Amino acid sequence: MSSSAHKLHGSDNPIELGDVSKWYGEVIGVNRISLSVASGVTGLLGPNGAGKTTLLNLIVGQLKPSQGEVRVRGRNPWRDRSVHRFVGYCPDIDSFYRAMTGMEFVTAMLRLSAFLPWVARKRAHAALETVGLLEASNKKIGAYSKGMRQRLKFAQAIAHDPEIIVLDEPLGGMDPLARKQTIDLIRKFGQEGKTVVVSSHILHEIEAMTSNIVVMNNGKVLAEGNVHEVRELLDRFPRKIRIICDRPRFLSSRLVEFDDVVSVGLDRDSPGLLVETVKPDAFFSRLPEVILSNNIEVESLTSPDDSVEAVFKYLVEEKSP
Repeated sequence: MSSSAHKLHGSDNPIELGDVSKWYGEVIGVNRISLSVASGVTGLLGPNGAGKTTLLNLIVGQLKPSQGEVRVRGRNPWRDRSVHRFVGYCPDIDSFYRAMTGMEFVTAMLRLSAFLPWVARKRAHAALETVGLLEASNKKIGAYSKGMRQRLKFAQAIAHDPEIIVLDEPLGGMDPLARKQTIDLIRKFGQEGKTVVVSSHILHEIEAMTSNIVVMNNGKVLAEGNVHEVRELLDRFPRKIRIICDRPRFLSSRLVEFDDVVSVGLDRDSPGLLVETVKPDAFFSRLPEVILSNNIEVESLTSPDDSVEAVFKYLVEEKSP
């Protein structure tokens, strides 16, 4: 048994990985990761394809490691299915029965976890209310927007009141208001002592949730620690934000008034705006008020990977011999 494995058995942290790798044929998903996750919120940052989803699937027991050891509260999540009682998982992909209502879906997930019908219904109601989806709970999932489906996945992940919550890119497709509410909820769970692992490829999202960060790229952990240390690496790079909305020209006229906005223009690759800012925190704190006060309908709000990739490139160079 390796030294990493010995450490696993002696640790009190809820999640431990010792020298874990996962490969698919000749393709490596994650490569020799040793990681200890304490209670509170831990942000997992990396570009698309960095190995974040593979790592999260190993933690929740949906994948078996090719080598190494994973422990969740001291148990092997692949072999010990009792782990599911205290773990909630919000995956990145959608997998719904679209003819079901939101209430029926969350209730069904709880019934599969052996809750009695009336208990499942009560817990589903509470979870949907927590994520702000109660008013739409009796609508068919097929009529839900991408952001609503994200909140529905979040609801099923927390409905059984798990101690450990694993969230894979939970903010994708949400409008600014729902995004802020979800970030606040994630922070609240961490403050209550739950263990939350949340992935994103957007730094300011992670920074809004926690100061504890794990940076991944090419299946490896490049850095761990305080998010502000990573943020300092980005201060020299402007951040790009893509906004698709119903009134892009009007929104553009408002955004150019922001002191931190370097440029605003129509995006040639999508029907929206491409905004460049040197202070994303200030930008995102003011954006919801502009959108709400002017009744602008936002379809999506995303951040291209350009500036994040710059940090990964920097970290890779720092770790190179």
